[in-house]
Amino acid sequence: MKLDLIVLTDYCVKVNIEPSFVLLLNEEGLIEVHLIENTQYLLLSQLKDLERYTRMYYDLSINMEGIDVIHHLLDRMKSMQAEISHLKKRLRLYEAE
Repeated sequence: MKLDLIVLTDYCVKVNIEPSFVLLLNEEGLIEVHLIENTQYLLLSQLKDLERYTRMYYDLSINMEGIDVIHHLLDRMKSMQAEISHLKKRLRLYEAE
């Protein structure tokens, strides 16, 4: 399986952010940084989340703890929406009878 990767430092230079910010996100478990042959890489699939965290941190001045809380709340909301959708489907089965 081939992973789509981007070099961390290249990304940071392009979007004008500090690599240390991304490494903090990695330490918090919000972003996954891969180390291959002494080079740090990001998964392309995580760039959307990274951009969201970057806006929170740099544009809205939300600290790392706040970003972590928002991340967990959004995950919880997504989980609850999936549960509601599942329950609605089950309810439709009973209504059809």
